[in-house]
Amino acid sequence: IDEETLEVRAVEVTTSNVGDAPILPELLDQIAADEQIGSVTADGAYDTRKCHEAIAARGAAAVIPPRKNAKPWKPTRPGAVARNEALRASKYLGRAIWRQWSGYHRRSRVESKMNCIKLLGQSLMARDFDRQVAELQVRIAVLNGYTALGIPVTVAVA
Repeated sequence: IDEETLEVRAVEVTTSNVGDAPILPELLDQIAADEQIGSVTADGAYDTRKCHEAIAARGAAAVIPPRKNAKPWKPTRPGAVARNEALRASKYLGRAIWRQWSGYHRRSRVESKMNCIKLLGQSLMARDFDRQVAELQVRIAVLNGYTALGIPVTVAVA
């Protein structure tokens, strides 16, 4: 999901036996190679070498909190240096301050958009997996259409 436009840019539907982290490189491949990706923000489950390598290959910054038991990686692979810097910063600043400093809190906008997808229906009507994929793609197209019409601007009132 593009953080600024809140448009769903890539989607991959998997069965329940496939984790989220192995799919990240495929999601990034769905975005045209000539389009620049500024940063990829994800939760700690994506703190894997393959995810960091895929993000670094796209020239993007990874905003992924290191796992609680994380150890530094050898800086021989792409993404390892940035990940080690995030690990050092989170240990030095503390996890809460690191999240604020790194911009990790912006991930909540994306989580809100994921909630909107769920509001279109908690369950799928189709029984066949291919039809379920098509059903989800239609829902996302509808949601992107609504998003294109405009995003409400909210202002805090004292």
